[in-house]
Amino acid sequence: MARCSPPLLRRLFCCAAKSASATAAAGTKKKNIVFLGSPQVAASVLDTLLAASSSADSAFQVAAVVTQPPAAKNRGRKLLPSAVAQLALDRGFPSDLIFTPERAGEETFLSDLKEVRPELCITAAYGNILPQRFLDIPPCGTVNIHPSLLPLYRGAAPVQRALQDGVEETGVSLAYTVRALDAGPVIACERFSVDDCIKAPELLAILFNIGSKLLLDELPSILDGSAKQKAKPQDDSKVTLAPKMNSDESWLAFNEEARLLHNKVRAFSGWPGTRAKLQLMNQNGEPDVLDIKVISTKVSTSCEKPGDENEILFSGNSLLIPCNGSTWLEVLELQLPGKKVTTARDFWNGLRGRKLLKSL
Repeated sequence: MARCSPPLLRRLFCCAAKSASATAAAGTKKKNIVFLGSPQVAASVLDTLLAASSSADSAFQVAAVVTQPPAAKNRGRKLLPSAVAQLALDRGFPSDLIFTPERAGEETFLSDLKEVRPELCITAAYGNILPQRFLDIPPCGTVNIHPSLLPLYRGAAPVQRALQDGVEETGVSLAYTVRALDAGPVIACERFSVDDCIKAPELLAILFNIGSKLLLDELPSILDGSAKQKAKPQDDSKVTLAPKMNSDESWLAFNEEARLLHNKVRAFSGWPGTRAKLQLMNQNGEPDVLDIKVISTKVSTSCEKPGDENEILFSGNSLLIPCNGSTWLEVLELQLPGKKVTTARDFWNGLRGRKLLKSL
């Protein structure tokens, strides 16, 4: 991603300053904010900010965008920009003002950021640690949209870990960024009820959408400094952590209760997903190991069909897998290696009567 050299930036912002001086006379000078984010949920926040800043009576303008460097994606391993960078480019944002440092503490990047003269920095799923030298630059501070009710679920995977725990309520917090992880004073938060079907990608999108609206509501107080007086310190005695997802965690173990497995499927949806090993009896009566990806599930506490304790049954539109505590995990959708996602019914029909067992 192209990036301005400091001299060019100075020329750009010299021109911007002249324009700002002209509008200042009319009392409409806009304050510079810098947005930091990377994935699609962050791109939706940037889109909201860009739309709001284009209004004639807006008090701010997006002066620069900071995101993760281009990464190799898809089968061709072609370097592609982050979702945030792509959104910015699609909206006509100057490519020279899209910064992609490997680390937010790089001297060149910090120098470029100072040239922008941001009043405020806003982060949403940026994915990079911000050093104190960064935090010292914007006079109004750095504010983060965090998809949990802080101090609950501080860390990299708040939505996923909340779903894994089976919470019935979560939310989004707007908090100042400090050096300690997600530990800054909370400006505002909004609660959201969680049903037992919603998956992580959907909940992430909902919470960041709520967070972007919350941010717009609070921006006037953040920019005039009054938000710092009303922001509430977090209660460290109530902290819970949400560590990064690990692909090694993706396996389902049917010696657990079905509710725990169902919550894990919801939490791990998108990445890394959930996998299970099953045994498919071949024509010789011997088991072949079947590695499946579990896509959608429900929970059942009873099964009227007879079967041994390891046999997987089919009823309605679900595979019925016996789990601990006399519970049953209903698998509605699954995926075989190298194949597309299929319904449990189509998968069952493809077995042609062969017996299916849990892997021991």
